[in-house]
Amino acid sequence: MLKVMNEERCTILEGNDSPFLNGAFKPNFKEYNADTSSLTVKGEIPEDLWGVYVRNTHNQVHEPLGKYHPFDGDGMLHAMYFNNGQAEYRNRFVHTTGFLAEKGAGNALWPGILEPDRRAFRGWGAIGAMKDNAGTDIICHAGKLLATMSQGSEPWRLDPVTLENLGPDPKLASVVGHDGIAGEFKIDSKTGDMVFLNYPENPPCINVGIANAAGDVVDYRRVDLPSPRWPHDLGITENFIIIHDLPLFFDAELLAAGKRELRFHDHIPSRFGIIPRANLHADVQWFETEPSFILHSANYYEHGDEIIMDSCLSFDPKGPGVSEHKDHNARIMAHLDKHQTKTRLHRLTFNLSTGKSSQTRINDEIVEFPVCANAVKGYPYRYAYASLFEPGQWLMNGIIKFDLDTGGTTRYHYGPQRYGGEVHFAAKKNSQSEDDGYLIVFVQDLAADQSECLILDAQAIDQGPVGSITLPERIQTGTHACWVEGERLHGEPQHL
Repeated sequence: MLKVMNEERCTILEGNDSPFLNGAFKPNFKEYNADTSSLTVKGEIPEDLWGVYVRNTHNQVHEPLGKYHPFDGDGMLHAMYFNNGQAEYRNRFVHTTGFLAEKGAGNALWPGILEPDRRAFRGWGAIGAMKDNAGTDIICHAGKLLATMSQGSEPWRLDPVTLENLGPDPKLASVVGHDGIAGEFKIDSKTGDMVFLNYPENPPCINVGIANAAGDVVDYRRVDLPSPRWPHDLGITENFIIIHDLPLFFDAELLAAGKRELRFHDHIPSRFGIIPRANLHADVQWFETEPSFILHSANYYEHGDEIIMDSCLSFDPKGPGVSEHKDHNARIMAHLDKHQTKTRLHRLTFNLSTGKSSQTRINDEIVEFPVCANAVKGYPYRYAYASLFEPGQWLMNGIIKFDLDTGGTTRYHYGPQRYGGEVHFAAKKNSQSEDDGYLIVFVQDLAADQSECLILDAQAIDQGPVGSITLPERIQTGTHACWVEGERLHGEPQHL
């Protein structure tokens, strides 16, 4: 079965030469239902693989208003559901208020992240000016997908298998209001709790919340900040939440004049706030480290009196509008190019008894989007998986696996002109060890003009895929993804 369920009308001008609307970033407009009876399968789909892999993309539909940034596009989810050696593929736009309004108007109504002052309508996000595109993060909690943009979305829910749009989650929406939910929410697989945040500009703060396994918000608090920040990550351990206050934030003088440009203030230390999960309103214990910026972390966990945080650090980040380049597309790429920002995996340690912190580099490889198995999120672990990057581009060209006990690594490169997104670990049914499972990723082949879903043995990624499934058309490059175990498709079990 292969069926086109819908096709959106594209209004992007034929002569638009933005590099973030062409090539690997070329948007998709058709929504498909397909299964392995109609898709080409190479190798095999393992019988012990059960669950769904979902990836989000920023998939622009309309000719942009002004400068286009690759994080401006409309959210589109791509999902591959596995069960009993078979697979089903679907893709759907996220029906946010902004998406539906522009669909009705037939053209773009909101400017992008680089020119929020051009807005004519009320917006969303930390600065209340952007379209809520829900195109950054995706996760499953309480039996439903949750899609958001990184700066703060309404909590958009979708069915994890059918991708049916279910609208904003009323339980979450009633608590967060206009501040929304930012990306990087974390789920404790042992309790089913989800921890989330947002970071509004007014007042300058980070709001942190906890939703239980049923999706009810059980606590929510504000942590005041000196000025508006744009943190990205959030951490959990068995007993604590970790928030970030990093020195990449808006230039104060320009902000006072109504202009928002992210600057790296290399004289200001990075700060990390530790909050007890059992008492969210307790005093925050702050730790300082060398100035850096962090997008994503592999994991956080407790070791005695210490909290261990394994994160990708850059000590020379560039704001998306700031660099020596005059061309705005070159400035965007300078911000996204991991080989220019030199993003590497580090271990930070915070001692809750002494108040001291330390920082060491785990590996010299340029990597980002590190992940671990869902079952060990927030707990001691051994293996992390991250993406390798094409120099000078915002393209992921392979996977690296870190053995954090031995320091060893193994890797798999997708091949020439082949690029992926965030990879995720899928445990086998009745898996016997932390890495007893598969790595799943969508890959686009620019030369062949097609995309595939790759399945790799997590214990032997250097051997290449055990199976691959060709998608109905080449999909746009994307960022965040998630793996939803079969047992979690209808709700959060207490123990996986």
